[in-house]
Amino acid sequence: MDERQAKLSELGLPTKAGQDVPVRGLTIDSRAVQPGFLFAGLPGTKVHGATFAAQVVAAGAVAILTDAEGARLAAPAVEGKGVALIVAEDPREALARAAALWFGAQPKTMVAVTGTNGKTSVATFARQIWEALGHAAINIGTTGVEGAWTAPSAHTTPDPITLQSVLAQAAEAGVTHAAMEASSHGIDQRRLDGVRLAAAGFTNLTQDHLDYHGTMEAYFEAKAQLFTRLLPEDGVAVINLNGAMGSDMAEIALSRGQRVLTVGNGEGADLRLLGHRYDATGQDLRFSWNGQNHLVRLNLIGGFQSENVAVAAGLCIAAGAPASDVFAVLPKLTGVRGRMQLAATRKNGAAVFVDYAHTPDAVETALKALRPHVMGRLIVVLGAGGDRDRTKRPLMGAAAAAHADQVFVTDDNPRSEDPASIRAAILAAAPGATEVGDRAEAILRAANALQPGDALLVAGKGHETGQTIQGQTYPFDDVEQASLAVAALDGVI
Repeated sequence: MDERQAKLSELGLPTKAGQDVPVRGLTIDSRAVQPGFLFAGLPGTKVHGATFAAQVVAAGAVAILTDAEGARLAAPAVEGKGVALIVAEDPREALARAAALWFGAQPKTMVAVTGTNGKTSVATFARQIWEALGHAAINIGTTGVEGAWTAPSAHTTPDPITLQSVLAQAAEAGVTHAAMEASSHGIDQRRLDGVRLAAAGFTNLTQDHLDYHGTMEAYFEAKAQLFTRLLPEDGVAVINLNGAMGSDMAEIALSRGQRVLTVGNGEGADLRLLGHRYDATGQDLRFSWNGQNHLVRLNLIGGFQSENVAVAAGLCIAAGAPASDVFAVLPKLTGVRGRMQLAATRKNGAAVFVDYAHTPDAVETALKALRPHVMGRLIVVLGAGGDRDRTKRPLMGAAAAAHADQVFVTDDNPRSEDPASIRAAILAAAPGATEVGDRAEAILRAANALQPGDALLVAGKGHETGQTIQGQTYPFDDVEQASLAVAALDGVI
């Protein structure tokens, strides 16, 4: 346990007379409470954290941070025990800001990016740009913490205590620049409050996470809080005008007086995308900046990656990097694991790509982006996750049927649902698709169908290394399975 301590008032937490006690640690996990800790009893989807008040008091907690409902639940456990009960209107925000004060240090230059698709690529590209410019940099998100300092992560946007701990450790290790993904859940649950941002980016907004937000309006509002609440007024908003809802987000940033740096192919974009030339291994991108045209080679598959690169470049420029230096290093960018990743190539030259596309728009975008690189047929393997937004399943099937020449429908992460019912919802909108429940078999059969000039896209799981079925997570890696399938078909193993 950390030997340092801080009084509640030093953590920005309101206290009553005589309750300004020193704490020796913070946690939201009742099982992790140690003597001298502050426990945050937060409202949850299934149970209120304050329900565990008696348990944490017995474990030695000296303070409990919660809301009015939590205070009612915790009152019997803390009465007469000398435990400080801190009631906040928004305990999540209070915890995030307390965590920032507790851990203190953050990398000097911090940026965040939100949007339905592209967050991981943008954050990773920003980190790669900074590294190429000689900075010690990291990206934080779906793939964990990568770069000059590494760590695993269970969430796209970690809880505020974990996040602030990561930022402090990274800063102590010499990291000066960090780009992080800001998920709608993370923004809504105040996980980023206390992060000192120089710039924030927006990629796009398409249907996803309606099981959590309920409506697209609420989903957009959650994303918009990155600009209305988290990015300071003197911060820079980097907005992809090509992305759905981009112009709406730009208006929100402008209304706060923030400087807005826009990217897109329209005449009004600051970083304007003028054209692409595609080949089997990447693309040449032509763009303009401040009236000057530039041509760069991107060793990345998919036209949408040019938008991700543009947003990443915009974030680095907004955070202080000279534009000419940023543009000079763009050819050094490499793809993100599980994002349009070349997983294997058949002896006949047909390529197999793996992508994290798991929404209708992402499937459509990935297939349309891959098409210019492919001379023959485009084949796709996809499924949909269980216990998530059911309305997107037929939309994913329709997107696959509309943009691929051959479709294989298989299982993704069925979780607690019947896999066959999930597949049926996709198949209903994908006439002529082939149903193969076993994902490994689906990848094998799709790879077997590849002829010279064809390409296969395995969509949905990307970087993930497990498949969740009825509460159990089994090892499964799309890239590994694709490689094994091609090796077996071509007689390598």
